[in-house]
Amino acid sequence: MTQLNAQDALDRLKEGNQRFAEDKATHPNQDLAQLKAVATTQKPFAVVIGCSDSRVIPEILFDQGLGDLFVIRVAGNTVGNVCIGSVEYAVEHLGVRLVMVLGHQNCGVVKTAASGDDVHHHLGSLVATTTEAVRRAEGKPGDLIDNAVKENVKLLMQKLDISSPVLHKASVESGLKIVGGYYNLDSGLVEMIDY
Repeated sequence: MTQLNAQDALDRLKEGNQRFAEDKATHPNQDLAQLKAVATTQKPFAVVIGCSDSRVIPEILFDQGLGDLFVIRVAGNTVGNVCIGSVEYAVEHLGVRLVMVLGHQNCGVVKTAASGDDVHHHLGSLVATTTEAVRRAEGKPGDLIDNAVKENVKLLMQKLDISSPVLHKASVESGLKIVGGYYNLDSGLVEMIDY
């Protein structure tokens, strides 16, 4: 497949999500022939940084298949050094020009951060990354958790944008775009988020 520019890649994600939400998914590139075609090389058209939540599977909700997406999943869709390095790999070595940070409705990590409960061990590191998003969402009209999920996406987009010289260079020289999305579990639709 020819590598897509950022806008074409975003359009492809949106079209796939629309098919999924309308229960018209085509399940492309999900057969043995595609597996064999991508066995020795990959050319994903987008990176999706999403949550580990079992209800949020990018290949399904964007109606894509084997080799189409470079997916990074961590509870609360947090972005640390390992995640940023994975994105840099996809951009530098695979030619990807679109990165989507994807939050979702009813995120458990955000709920835990909003509860103020004392968490221990490694879970605390996940919650700590979303605490700032909860703080930014407090006092805004609407649902605190939904607003905090969206704030978290904005913070993570910003972190990717300013903390990686590789991604910054690709955005200036190669047209890389970092976008945000909010997946509504009730409708199946992904709403775009600007920061």
